[in-house]
Amino acid sequence: MSKISDWQLTLAKARALKDFDPAAKPFSGGDKKTDTAATEVLAIELDGLQNLFYADKRFKLLVILQGTDTSGKDGTVRGVFNRMSPLGVHTVGWKAPTEDERAHDYLWRIHQKMPGNGEIMIFNRSHYEDVLVPPVNGWITAKQTEQRYAQINDFEHMLTDNGTIILKFMLHISFEEQGERLQERIDDETKHWKFAQGDIDVRKQWKLYQKAYEALLNATSTPWAPWTVVPANSKSHRNLMIATLLRDALLKLKLRFPPGDPALKGIKIE
Repeated sequence: MSKISDWQLTLAKARALKDFDPAAKPFSGGDKKTDTAATEVLAIELDGLQNLFYADKRFKLLVILQGTDTSGKDGTVRGVFNRMSPLGVHTVGWKAPTEDERAHDYLWRIHQKMPGNGEIMIFNRSHYEDVLVPPVNGWITAKQTEQRYAQINDFEHMLTDNGTIILKFMLHISFEEQGERLQERIDDETKHWKFAQGDIDVRKQWKLYQKAYEALLNATSTPWAPWTVVPANSKSHRNLMIATLLRDALLKLKLRFPPGDPALKGIKIE
């Protein structure tokens, strides 16, 4: 089994995205059935940890799921967070900004969705779309992109300084795997709702997006909010890896229930 450091980036050492094998299974327990069973066990453990996290209220947690079309962001939400109580757990699926959102700076809408004390917020896509789509399509210059990297780093630093823990996962799939998943959405009528004609146009920009991802990963993987690349050709492995890392992150917090209320001592319910 690989070390987590094998899949994380740091500002000190640039890494090429092609060096991360999307078909790898560093956290796999064996086969798909074994991995799925292990994830189910973790999901139950995460539910208990989430309740404790909500009661503790010393921390806030932001989980960012970023990746190309069909990389499995929705599947991760269903597979990893499905057993968590909706109390204190929220998900945002970011779309193209509205006219009102475009009238503000690009982080304005993001800041409004930050988790509060005891809350877990899951981002399906994120503010990192603003350093992917605009530079790939030539809407902002290289200098403006670099400025946004710095702004995002400062923004996330401010969040972590104020008690927010940030876990950033880049779901990494291959060009071939994406092709198969897009074709499945076309062939299966029950999945047509997932497919948009624009997906084909974006697929034609695969190399540009891979380059943009590599640049942002190296520029924004900070000590306070590092990126973890998750090999995601295997859906079951993807879920197992993220569930494991999430569980480990929560355990490190040494969560505790608040002190009992002395006023309740001796009270009997009749």
